[in-house]
Amino acid sequence: MSRVAVVTDSTADLLPELAAANQVTVVPLTVNLDGRSYLDGVDLSPAEFYRMLQATSSHPTSSQPAPGQFKEAYERLLADHDEVVSIHVSPKLSGTMSSAQQAAAMIGGERIHVLDSQFASMPLAALVLVAAARAARGGDAAEILDDVTRVRETLRCYFAVSTLEFLRRGGRIGAAGALLGSVLQIKPILAIEDGQVVPLERVRTHDRAIGRLIELARSVDRGGGLCLVIGHAAAEPAAQALAQELQGVARSLVIQPLGPAVGTHAGPGTVGVAAYPAEIFPLGIWTGFTASSSR
Repeated sequence: MSRVAVVTDSTADLLPELAAANQVTVVPLTVNLDGRSYLDGVDLSPAEFYRMLQATSSHPTSSQPAPGQFKEAYERLLADHDEVVSIHVSPKLSGTMSSAQQAAAMIGGERIHVLDSQFASMPLAALVLVAAARAARGGDAAEILDDVTRVRETLRCYFAVSTLEFLRRGGRIGAAGALLGSVLQIKPILAIEDGQVVPLERVRTHDRAIGRLIELARSVDRGGGLCLVIGHAAAEPAAQALAQELQGVARSLVIQPLGPAVGTHAGPGTVGVAAYPAEIFPLGIWTGFTASSSR
């Protein structure tokens, strides 16, 4: 048993089997659709969510976990761990981290360390996997936080959306709002920087968008390869194509669907990649890549 428990929220979009294998506790957000509420990834899977989205004209919303959800998780984990490291979606994108901090204060938070990932989804998953790997090697909270912070400094996230409408409706569009009103053929390339969505550029075709994501991910490589997390919203062929092109520089590769909470704001058709230089913290995890050359 690790001395330190690792906690995140469902915006990390971690595959359930990957979270379980790495002993990561995931606290779910709530997704509201067609008058019903669902716990993200518990009551509603990504596949179910995107099927429902096709059949409805209403727009989904998401809400942060209540502090009590974190409190319950922390108390349970502290019963057999020395400390908890809790890593969450950027507070500029969600109030989830505030709920985690409130819960830590309720308990007496000296054994609970709540960290702003400055990201969401794919890069958040990468940071959580780094934390879990260090915890499994016997690292204490200070060592885990040091590793996560070092990786966070080099971590980059780039993604392409089919439409900006979901980001606009959900209020998460940030500086990318400058792209609204562009001609319909434009495919926006976006990034997450300083905890919020920012525009990078516009391309005219889906293939060019994928090509640009490949170029941007490769630009992170320092010569020792990359640790990669690729995410998609009902766009697995695009994610696999991205993985296929990046496998030559990949030292770790995870493909995961964007869950309902993130998909609520990103929208169907979104595909993206988080990357950091593998020498910073090697992971060696391979999952979701179906090419014959996968590890």
